[in-house]
Amino acid sequence: MKEALRQAKKAAALDEVPIGCVIVQGGKIIARGYNRRNTDKNTLAHAELAAIRRASKKLGDWRLEGCTMYVTLEPCQMCAGALVQSRIDEVVIGCMNPKAGMRRLCPESSAGRTVQSSGNRHKRSFGGRMLLYAFKLLFPSAGKKESAEALVS
Repeated sequence: MKEALRQAKKAAALDEVPIGCVIVQGGKIIARGYNRRNTDKNTLAHAELAAIRRASKKLGDWRLEGCTMYVTLEPCQMCAGALVQSRIDEVVIGCMNPKAGMRRLCPESSAGRTVQSSGNRHKRSFGGRMLLYAFKLLFPSAGKKESAEALVS
């Protein structure tokens, strides 16, 4: 997840919504991605789609079975569909996105057997401070009272 946060920081440096992700297979990162929608002027330039594209190229297959995606913010419905289609086994989400996340329209019961939304599973390894950690990493000059909603707005 720390590498996904580094990718999110790259997006923030471009004045993009700071979302980053990595795809892991066999304990090794095989692909990275970060948001570039405004930079590329492309609706489809989401972090998850960039990482899926790179992982598919690296593996030489569109099927990403045996892979796990670590993403800083819950994927949108479009990216959730791509995750199901790519057959990624598991998605580890840094924090949920009530504004535009996949669970808003696709609750876990209908997300399909291929993608297991693990909610805030990774949050525990940061002692329950994942969102605060991400906010401080991405916006080091922000005051302590700044709202973390800047990450999703």
